[in-house]
Amino acid sequence: MYDELYAAWKMEIENAELGSLPSDFYARVADYLRRIKEENKMLEKKTVKVSLLEHELANVKRMVQELLLTRYRKLAKRIVEGQKVPAASLTDEEAKLCNGIVPSADAYNRFVASLLQGQVPKLEVETVAHTRVTLRFLKAVPSIIGADMKTYGPFMVEDVASVPVENAKILVKQGLAKQVELS
Repeated sequence: MYDELYAAWKMEIENAELGSLPSDFYARVADYLRRIKEENKMLEKKTVKVSLLEHELANVKRMVQELLLTRYRKLAKRIVEGQKVPAASLTDEEAKLCNGIVPSADAYNRFVASLLQGQVPKLEVETVAHTRVTLRFLKAVPSIIGADMKTYGPFMVEDVASVPVENAKILVKQGLAKQVELS
C-alpha cells in the first residue's frame, strides 16, 4: 500500500490535473494506517522495527494530508469554475463530498451572474442534511473526516459515538462498528 500511496501522492503533487484513484483508495489507506499502529503496539519499544514503523507512519500521514489537500484544491477549483468533475477519477468519499459542494457552487455562480446583470440576486442554496447514526465500535479506528467535514475520533473498542450516516455505512460495512438502536 505504501508504494500505491506514494505513486498517488507524487502524481497529484507533480500534475495540475486531478489524478484518478480507485474508489476504495481511502478505505485501504485507513486500513493500512490502522495495521501500522497495531503492529507498532505489539512490538517492544526501542527496537529498530518500532523506529522504522514510526517513520513509516509519519511519512504515510504526511503524504495522506498532502494528497487530500492537493485533491481538495483541484476539486474546489473545478467546481467553482463550473467545470465538470470527472466522476471516474474520484473515490467514493470524494464523490459524496462533491455532491454536497456542487449545489453551493452553482448557487454562488448564479449569484455572481445576477449581480453582474444589475439584479438583486435571490439566494437559494440547497442544503444537504447530514443525519447522524449512533455506533458502537468493534475495533479501534483512527480519526476520520465525516461527510459533514468535521473530524470524528479516534475511537477505541467499545466506544459509542454519533457520526454522519454516510460514514456509519462504511464503518459498519468494514466490520469496524455496529449500529446502536436507541429507543
